[in-house]
Amino acid sequence: MPYEQPPSPVAPTASSRLWTAGASGGVAILVMAALAVVKPELAGWLAAGAVAVAVATWLVNRAPPVTLDEAELESAGVVDLAPDAALLGDVFEALDDPILIVSGGEADDIAGRRIALANAAARDLFRLNGVGGGLLVSVIREPKVLEAVDEALFGGVSSTVDYVGGGAQERHWRAFVRPLPARDHAWGEGAMALIGLRDETDVRRMEMMRVDFLANASHELRTPLASLSGFIETLKGHAKDDPKARDRFLDIMAIQADRMGRLVADLLSLSRIELNEHIAPQGRVDLSRAASDVVDAVSVIARERGVTIRVDLGQSERGQSERGQSERGQSELGQSELGRGGATVSGDRDEIVQVIQNLVDNALKYSASGGVVELSIDRDRTLDEAMAARMPEGTRLSLATPDREAGQKYAVVTVRDHGPGMAREHLPRLTERFYRVEGQKSGERQGTGLGLAIVRHIIIRHRGGLTVDSALGQGAIFAACFPLAPAREVESVVGPAT
Repeated sequence: MPYEQPPSPVAPTASSRLWTAGASGGVAILVMAALAVVKPELAGWLAAGAVAVAVATWLVNRAPPVTLDEAELESAGVVDLAPDAALLGDVFEALDDPILIVSGGEADDIAGRRIALANAAARDLFRLNGVGGGLLVSVIREPKVLEAVDEALFGGVSSTVDYVGGGAQERHWRAFVRPLPARDHAWGEGAMALIGLRDETDVRRMEMMRVDFLANASHELRTPLASLSGFIETLKGHAKDDPKARDRFLDIMAIQADRMGRLVADLLSLSRIELNEHIAPQGRVDLSRAASDVVDAVSVIARERGVTIRVDLGQSERGQSERGQSERGQSELGQSELGRGGATVSGDRDEIVQVIQNLVDNALKYSASGGVVELSIDRDRTLDEAMAARMPEGTRLSLATPDREAGQKYAVVTVRDHGPGMAREHLPRLTERFYRVEGQKSGERQGTGLGLAIVRHIIIRHRGGLTVDSALGQGAIFAACFPLAPAREVESVVGPAT
């Protein structure tokens, strides 16, 4: 029997290359699915990783255009490949977590790190105009992340990095950096890496909320609790048969219990606001109506303290419809004027009312009998105008500054009192929890020390700004600005926003 040579190796066909890539991606997806069953808490990221690996494999291994005849496709059991590639791209785009694929360039050229591909979530987060091509350092400036990318590109090292994003709204991110095989690509020949970002802001805020609440509650509740315990012991002892002492002690205990209730309520309110601080509210609020509601609510307190509230809602055609008050603590707000030209801002009505309420309450507390509190609203102001100084003889400080956005206009709520004022060194600490200016009296009803902290966090959540101007003996001016709602939303507002 004649000796037969074994068949010579045959170059892989286009179908074999495609099947190899498909099998690799399929195996990766199956392995990650199995891991997801074992570790359910990793299911989300394993799914994202599987899709990212499949997309990256398709990107770096795609062959030059070839022509496949129908017989070859049929023999391979493949009817149509184009929909599969399109589906992978659609899934990659639909991922909620931002995903970037980065090309390396030269190791010593930091400008060589370019974004080869970005999904929709990444483009929205980093405000990218296209799916790729931009410099990595222009969107991610965190040194730890850039170092991890270099290690993945040129060392093949996978790593995970936690970092805090910049901007007025603090956000916590976890970056997963993974190396990809080196291939020819649009920006030359070299390694590639995948960056996946997970927003862990909610998790971190919930943890901080728990820690802060326990710390603040245990610290601030200690004093009223000790007072209550002391008076209870006294009432059990020699004061139990003294009606006059008993009534006086019970009144003090009621005040302390009321203070504890307000303290817990403010702590819970502050915790909720901080938890959602990074999520901008989507409602619409008529700022003038919100201010008028606050003035109506505090009119009784103002009358009791003998303080006049002067309101200027800025709603007349000349923008300065000043309304003085004929009686202390009363507000003359004509409904016909309230219906015209209100300042409609983007926000949560309850929270904005809380801001105005706290600022007006503070002004009333530090105003002497016969004093005046001035509340005004200005609309259609630029950021520089909204944050400008309002007391030439005083000191101005920004307590919250929004990110600058081109063309954004603001409405400004200004509250001024003519009380004792504050020295320069106190201004930076005004929004600290439980901070109080020493030597100043705020009336019989003591605050919890959380009012301005709540105001600041609400304003940050609304992408607004807060400034204070003050001078000793001249009182203080607090100005809170909120972004005006887009024109199409303003036109749709009918009646009070909710």
